[in-house]
Amino acid sequence: MTAADDNDAPARKISVFGREFTMPRSRGLRIAIGVVLTIGGILGFLPILGFWMIPLGLLVLSYEFALVRRHRRRFVVWWERRRRPD
Repeated sequence: MTAADDNDAPARKISVFGREFTMPRSRGLRIAIGVVLTIGGILGFLPILGFWMIPLGLLVLSYEFALVRRHRRRFVVWWERRRRPD
């Protein structure tokens, strides 16, 4: 895939609590944002940073890596089964 193909691809959207956010078109930038959010979340005991950044960073990374995506899908299925009344 070339850089021109990357610019022609539709922008990826991420859904968080029913709201959609557009992610950058650049794969490298998406990976960098996910890694920075995850590392910032690990430092959540510091002011301004928070532990909320870890799941958000993993969510961003799940759109790029199959291993993280698999765990996200398992969590979504588990969560939907848990919410569904029997």
